[in-house]
Amino acid sequence: MFSKSETGTAPLGGAAEIQPTRLAQDLKITGNLKAAGTVEVQGTVEGDIDAGKLIIGAEGRVNGKVRAEIVDVLGKVDGAISCRNLTLRSSARARVQVSYESLSIESGADVEGKFKQAKSG
Repeated sequence: MFSKSETGTAPLGGAAEIQPTRLAQDLKITGNLKAAGTVEVQGTVEGDIDAGKLIIGAEGRVNGKVRAEIVDVLGKVDGAISCRNLTLRSSARARVQVSYESLSIESGADVEGKFKQAKSG
């Protein structure tokens, strides 16, 4: 369903490595999520997500507000996105209001919304 595994080993720098949190296709969450690391959504989230990096997989759906440094969308998103880097892949379907610093939209993406570029720094 979803997983976060601890390997018990630290990288050479000594800091513990944060493993990505994966939300499987058969999982539906109603509520808000907060994670310091990467969240990969293959299922459905009805609520807000605050993460270091968010990946909405091809089968993933998010309805709510998203706040992350990096957002990569292959599936569906409805709501608002605030991020530093946003990539909408060719399979993405997005109905959003976005605040971003860097934006990439692949050919074939189905996009509708309001986009505002935030100033870096």
